[in-house]
Amino acid sequence: MGASQEDGGRSRSEPQIRELITRTVRSVVADADTATPYRPALVGFAAADDPAFEDLKRQVGPDHMLPADLLPGAASVVSFFLPFGAAVVEANRVRKGRVAREWAVAYLETNDLIGRVCERLDEELRGAGFASVSVPATGNFDRETLVSGWSHKSVAVIAGLGRFGLHHMVITEAGCAGRFGSLVTDAVLEPSHRSLRELCVNKSGGTCKDCVTRCPVGALNGAGDLDRELCWNRCQAVARRLSDLELAEVCGKCAVGRCSLGPPSSEE
Repeated sequence: MGASQEDGGRSRSEPQIRELITRTVRSVVADADTATPYRPALVGFAAADDPAFEDLKRQVGPDHMLPADLLPGAASVVSFFLPFGAAVVEANRVRKGRVAREWAVAYLETNDLIGRVCERLDEELRGAGFASVSVPATGNFDRETLVSGWSHKSVAVIAGLGRFGLHHMVITEAGCAGRFGSLVTDAVLEPSHRSLRELCVNKSGGTCKDCVTRCPVGALNGAGDLDRELCWNRCQAVARRLSDLELAEVCGKCAVGRCSLGPPSSEE
């Protein structure tokens, strides 16, 4: 497994690098010693010069970084989704207002696991002759504006893993209950297909507003808008209640509806 120099000196990886990345992500998750159960991880790829990254400066914020800001010479972006097991989702469905401890633990364990996945990917890529840089799974946002400098969810959409739903969560083929991670590399990898199919029932013409009714603080208005401050205040309140868990700033009630474990049928 090696690399050849093409395209004016840029490293072009062989297809096996893509397979190595996917295999590594799934291996680290399978070997994770966590209380949280996971379903099979999803992995997607995007070209670092995809115009969609530049669009994030308009969609997310003018300070949103480009892949090349993280890694000069960036060629590709790897995105992955670690979907929670059904038991975690069910635990957080039971009571409308109270966040399940299982969900908070899953949030914290998965953030740590994403870091371990990126560390292993960095090792594997360096061994194959490539550089990579990753961004932490959480905390990379301005706590005043609540805008991220690197949106893992938006990156996932560009990498073909899914599409945003009414709840501003990304719905993948494994649903929306889980966490995203991403990594930038100078390996040139074939981008994943980006489907235009809407996975959100509401956005595809249905009347589902499950996420809106499940939000305990009314942060979703049903028209596609999210009150970030209300949402953030809610997450901070949960962290205070679960103070024995370090920084469990999470809620997830909008992510345990019909699209939690996979795209629901468009039929109502």
